[in-house]
Amino acid sequence: MKPKMRMLLSLLLSVWLAYGELLETDQPISVPEDWEYVEQLGPLEEVELTFALKQQNVDRLKDLLELVSDPDSHHYGKYLTLEEVASLVRPSQLTEKVVLTWLQSHGVKNCRNIHTRDFLQCSMTARVAETLLPGTKFYRYNRDGQTVVRSPSQYSVHDDVSQHLDFVGGVLRFPPKGREVSTGWAGPGRFGSNFHLGVTPTTLRTRYNMTAADVGTAANNSQAVAQFLEQFYHPADLAEFMGLFARGFKHHTEVERVVGRQGGGKAGIEASLDVEYIMSTGANISTWVFTNPGRHESQEPFLQWMLLLSNMSTVPWVHTISYGDDEDSLSTAYMNRINVEFMKAGLRGISMLFASGDSGAGCKHLAKENVFRPSFPASSPYVTTVGGTSFKNPFKISYEVTDYISGGGFSNVFAMPDYQVKAVKAYLKNMQALPPKSYFNSSGRAYPDMAALSDNYWIVSNLVPIPWVSGTSASTPVVGGILSLINDQRFLKGLPSLGFLNPRLYKLQGTGLYDVTEGCHLGCLDEKVEGNGFCAAVSWDPVTGWGTPNYPALLTALLQG
Repeated sequence: MKPKMRMLLSLLLSVWLAYGELLETDQPISVPEDWEYVEQLGPLEEVELTFALKQQNVDRLKDLLELVSDPDSHHYGKYLTLEEVASLVRPSQLTEKVVLTWLQSHGVKNCRNIHTRDFLQCSMTARVAETLLPGTKFYRYNRDGQTVVRSPSQYSVHDDVSQHLDFVGGVLRFPPKGREVSTGWAGPGRFGSNFHLGVTPTTLRTRYNMTAADVGTAANNSQAVAQFLEQFYHPADLAEFMGLFARGFKHHTEVERVVGRQGGGKAGIEASLDVEYIMSTGANISTWVFTNPGRHESQEPFLQWMLLLSNMSTVPWVHTISYGDDEDSLSTAYMNRINVEFMKAGLRGISMLFASGDSGAGCKHLAKENVFRPSFPASSPYVTTVGGTSFKNPFKISYEVTDYISGGGFSNVFAMPDYQVKAVKAYLKNMQALPPKSYFNSSGRAYPDMAALSDNYWIVSNLVPIPWVSGTSASTPVVGGILSLINDQRFLKGLPSLGFLNPRLYKLQGTGLYDVTEGCHLGCLDEKVEGNGFCAAVSWDPVTGWGTPNYPALLTALLQG
């Protein structure tokens, strides 16, 4: 860095620190290339910000989650209610008083609290926001018709307040670009000119040994998908899909509940995929759709969804989310706080499943040497992450191999959790063809945890049957539906929900799963790794986790206690 540039950055930092303290020092603040500048916000235009108040007893929360998620613990399955979780983590009276006094002293009075009282959502003018958060200047940006209000510069808060806040949402982070799903190939088919099998609900039920009797019957069971970034499903598509592809077993043709606002216009392929496959795999189970484009353009949709869960006393038992962002595009403070929200969900008996991503190990191009690029929330230690597979022979239902796009790897932020140390160390020790150590953090949280087919799905979107839709956004709702069916059988036996699955999953050591041992996924296209990331292996691996479901065997294993 040139001396003049270093002096300028030092001067800017000293100015910010004179105003107060930076909460997210490692949050990248450049505007992503796909977002186009529109205009500076007028001083009286409204913005909405989310203030994450410091919580109490976070270490206690983590300890309790380990106890209720460990099948060898006497506390296994003894989940807490939302009120009990709220009383545990609720900010101190001092924290609430300091933050509210600070906001009110700037004339901010239009604030909404949530049940756990650890987030405040407040509306204010841009002028007030820029005074409240020195260093900010709010602008409007556009991408494909979607607008957001953000500040392209770092923010600070008053010293007296900084110790009571984790971060402020709606300031720096831009929504990531929607996950690209393949919708077919022009010209000859991917496997030659012959039309290959494709994946439908019948295909999945055959491969994973599910019968027509494997449908939900428990009255208290439920499952959900979450949609962001202007993705919506159409009820008519779901009905058409079920009529075409979900024959021979009992199922619902309508979503039980939509939480949020469905947009108009065309259905999204992502949303259609998620809803159609969780409802055909987890058949006959009440299904909710959380749809969150954000009530205001300055909100963060993913964060908004987390707030919804913390504000609802009754939510579905299994949630599948096909959403992710690069770890290095988010601040550590933000990710740590989101992890606490995942812990809170697990402590309530909720299973959180996230897609591992569709970029293999990912790649960050650096000046001297490339490195792999993990994804979050896939890399969170407190969610179950789902990778992807393909049929070895695409013309028939055969055994599975790695789908080369399946996301996986090692977190650069979160340490490897105890529940997976033995499995991951065995992979690192026994795998002959590992990438160079400089490409990944071998002591980080490794993912995915399990997998399912992710290649060449049929869906219905805008009343048109569409083949060749691919991605871990397909495998994730399939696994979610299967876990919902297992929950169903547990409820009928008077057992609690599966909750946070990983501690139990890793103790099973692959029991109830088809081990996937062939194939590698994408990495950096350079001379050291030549486009490869990690490869599948016997037992756990960072491409397909423990493998794909063998439903009856997995059901038997997870019905024990």
